[in-house]
Amino acid sequence: MKLLKLFRKAKTFSFKILYMCFSIIPINKKRITFASDSRATLSGNLEYLYTEINRRNKQFSSVFFLKASINDKKTLFYLIKFAWSLARSRYILIDDFFPLIYQLKIRKETDLIQVWHAAGAFKKFGYSRMGLPGGPSPKSKNHKNYTKVFVSSSNVIEQYAEGFGVSPSTILPLGLPRTDLFFDLKKMSKIETYLKTKLPFIINKKIILFAPTFRGNGQLSAYYPNDWLDYEKLYETYANSNYICLIKFHPFIKEYTISDKYKDFFFDVSEFREINDLLIIADVLVTDYSSVIFEYALLKKKIIFFTPDLDEYIEKRGFYFDFKQFVPGPVAYSSDELIHLLDEQIKADIPKIEKFIEYSFDYLDGRSSERIIDYLIEIQ
Repeated sequence: MKLLKLFRKAKTFSFKILYMCFSIIPINKKRITFASDSRATLSGNLEYLYTEINRRNKQFSSVFFLKASINDKKTLFYLIKFAWSLARSRYILIDDFFPLIYQLKIRKETDLIQVWHAAGAFKKFGYSRMGLPGGPSPKSKNHKNYTKVFVSSSNVIEQYAEGFGVSPSTILPLGLPRTDLFFDLKKMSKIETYLKTKLPFIINKKIILFAPTFRGNGQLSAYYPNDWLDYEKLYETYANSNYICLIKFHPFIKEYTISDKYKDFFFDVSEFREINDLLIIADVLVTDYSSVIFEYALLKKKIIFFTPDLDEYIEKRGFYFDFKQFVPGPVAYSSDELIHLLDEQIKADIPKIEKFIEYSFDYLDGRSSERIIDYLIEIQ
């Protein structure tokens, strides 16, 4: 273990030296580096921004460094290429936690931009968790070198500034690129057609999408308790109905078992990286503390919060707002309560959802990607 820690420190130190050496060379004002330590392929906010760049006949030159996990091996050759690209870029775009980058002193001519994968502000993150289990050390450098952060609403500037340990002036409420999808009816229709070819069992079915967030302190310790959801009871209730349940676990969750005897009702679709695509086909969303509620709210459909551990979660993680007052849907603490709330007679609370949307989004026009690229061109 000690040898592994020493090796990681040496690798980080070498990466910093490489970046400093390459920073002597002038930047390329047209270069954007897209980087992620949680995506092996281009998707989410990064994909929407890249698509917008291409729509403008390559206003910038784009370079990609994508890894599925912070545990994925980074060779010396990779580190050299990565340090070179970061040092030479006008813009660096990231969408998640990225430990390697946080050790760098970003050069003045470069903007390190966080396009956080979650909309709104909900559960506490980053330095808002100081002193809580799994919270950061006061000496941590994580997040603090961002020069720009794009968020969905001016109402969450304070929370993001605190969470990332940056000045509020760094937080820009230009919108979240991935939400552009929900204002593009043609694209939504294409995605629905595609999903029906990939998942033919959804055709003519009412779809419950179960999409909980992970438990644990981060990517390496993520899990979801296997016994919280009473599969048998839900199966007995809905197996002979027109409902099916799609289960989409957080990408950090790698181990989870669903018995084959429920396979004609429960379907694990966790291999689909972009949950937004699955939101389109869902008739009702069952989640807990996931930021997916912000995107799903835009569809104005029913949301149920399944939270058996709410009191414990409040104590260990915490929220920026009073959970029960803030969420745009009813709360279930058990599978029995969940089954009751899934009743078709219990409709979505549209006025509460609309109030939630109004607070969480400054723009409802599907042009967030366009706004952000306009801004980057303007300050170039």
